[in-house]
Amino acid sequence: MTNGGEVGALRRVVVKHARTAFADPDEIARDWKTLNFTAPPDAERAAAEYERFLEALTSTGAEVLALPANGDTTLDSIYVRDASLITPHGIVLCRMGKTERGTEPSAQRAAYESWGLPIVGAITSPGTIEGGDVLWLDERTVAVGRGYRTNEAGIAQLRALLGDAVDEVIVVPLPHWRGPADVFHLMSVISPVDDDLAVVYSPLMPVPFREMLAARGTQFVEVPEQEFESMGANVLALGPRDCLMVEGNPVTQARLEAAGARVQTYAGTEISLKGGGGPTCLTRPLERTLTKP
Repeated sequence: MTNGGEVGALRRVVVKHARTAFADPDEIARDWKTLNFTAPPDAERAAAEYERFLEALTSTGAEVLALPANGDTTLDSIYVRDASLITPHGIVLCRMGKTERGTEPSAQRAAYESWGLPIVGAITSPGTIEGGDVLWLDERTVAVGRGYRTNEAGIAQLRALLGDAVDEVIVVPLPHWRGPADVFHLMSVISPVDDDLAVVYSPLMPVPFREMLAARGTQFVEVPEQEFESMGANVLALGPRDCLMVEGNPVTQARLEAAGARVQTYAGTEISLKGGGGPTCLTRPLERTLTKP
């Protein structure tokens, strides 16, 4: 499978429509608190928000593959990035750090196999790893957040599965922040939008990691404190400096545009803010076009 890092032009991407993930009103009423949603999502409004999200996602011509309904998964399955990883060798299925999400990798496996996509391995106990903690810095370098969702055993297994596909796996220790019950990934505080540009929330970035990125020539679009909770740091690159983000982050948006980025937004009250998952979380990119030879 091709690996255009995190910023190459998006060509093929996996999603799970809100209409599918939030289909059962009884499940919403029963599970939203257990899953740490801030409020129960409104299924009808969520579906409308998701349609606008898809319009923006496909604006560059990307092919969208939609995961089918699966009775074993929860509302969280709308955040498809976390259950699998894409490597140059093929797909790696994760093992979720959030126990309630444990069935998602097997559900994704069934879909990937039906689509004829190669699966090269899976993280197994005692390892845990979630896709939101894995960030390609370039085609040969991957950073992995070590936090409550991703542990040392999971990182070691990923390193073995990657083999000679990478030159370096950089482990980034994550802060406690709000503890193990909260959703906090490496990509909660950084979103690359070009080879040399990233949207960051610096107050929660480990200093060595931030310094390493700066030494690599990365410029930072800083997210202000008031826009961290509204997911200003969660920005999906549709291509180099071609960005998709949740609306309601005007300072971050203006700073991106000042850096030469094109920015599209979508209303994310139901599909993003309530469940803690922005546009990167809602997507599992499969193929991106390399931006440089």
